[in-house]
Amino acid sequence: MLSTFPTSAPEENNLIQCDADQGFISWLSQAGGSIAITTYQAGKLALVGWNGEQITMLLRQFSKPMGLAVNGSRLALATHHEVCLLANAPALAYEFLEEQPGRYDALYLPRLTYFTGDLNIHDLEFGREGLWIVNTRFSCLSTLSPDFSFVPRWHPKFISEVVPEDRCHLNGLAMVDGKPKYVTALGATDTVGGWRPGKANGGVVVEVESNEIIVEGLSMPHSPIWHDGFLWLLNSGAGEIWRIHPESGDKQVVCVLPGFLRGLCCVGYYALVGLCQIRERHIFGGLPITQRFEQLLCGVAVVDLRNGQQVGMLKFTTGCQELYDVQFLAGVQRPMVLNQERKEIRQAFTAPEFNYWLRPSAVIPND
Repeated sequence: MLSTFPTSAPEENNLIQCDADQGFISWLSQAGGSIAITTYQAGKLALVGWNGEQITMLLRQFSKPMGLAVNGSRLALATHHEVCLLANAPALAYEFLEEQPGRYDALYLPRLTYFTGDLNIHDLEFGREGLWIVNTRFSCLSTLSPDFSFVPRWHPKFISEVVPEDRCHLNGLAMVDGKPKYVTALGATDTVGGWRPGKANGGVVVEVESNEIIVEGLSMPHSPIWHDGFLWLLNSGAGEIWRIHPESGDKQVVCVLPGFLRGLCCVGYYALVGLCQIRERHIFGGLPITQRFEQLLCGVAVVDLRNGQQVGMLKFTTGCQELYDVQFLAGVQRPMVLNQERKEIRQAFTAPEFNYWLRPSAVIPND
């Protein structure tokens, strides 16, 4: 059982509580990494780790955190008006707490912020050409620029113009060999919010290079990823994990879970899957998942992709009802992350060859 954790910074006043079953605890203790979770509803980036004895959870406040991408020691986080890039400084992590050296083995520091404005960014991914964002408000894939809010790079052929009207609710991006390969959208529609009336079964997958729809009839699909030679995605409104063969087009429902699904990450033979409750009915009403289960959960499930069985569950019981993204931080078990409000980011100095904490305790007194 995972204990109740108070929020971890002075500006965070809401209490978030979690339970973890034995299967989740056992899996995480042996996984050799930790889990990063975004919840825009609660305004938190959560890092779930393992300290050698028990699960730990660190919560950090961000404004509407959505998509999260991992590339080696770097993290990219989409927020309400910005894309934040963070980098791990493991040498500084050891002494983050002077009185408890070694408590953390990773320290993610803010390094760069792109002020994009409210693009309603959903997924983002690192690629050969840098960071790609799913620009949901403008119905396109974009890259970032020091000169502009964004640079449009691709849009579905059923979108006639790139305008801020969320015409198809483009939301998911799967990269293959460092290039955008597949996207998900909630409808193949070309009017302002045109996806909304058919959201229960109007979702599509589009192959980027050909700009052709390869799967249709989905219920609010999210989180496509490429793993082990297959396309995996969440048929979110039905609570289903799908596996799609890229050449034959064969589709398989691997698992059904009791939640509106968002956030998918594969770790070897296992998948980490985010589950959401449904807070309101304007967008989420009338979906198959509401008929399938009487009660929906919010949390992260561990699923064995070889047999579709749920291995374990981390369940949010208080303070959090909706997640967006789930990522695995390989090789990091006791992570710390800072936002721009934390004073420690003004005391941490990193360079290619050295790292220093410049704290009051490090100041040489004048004799």
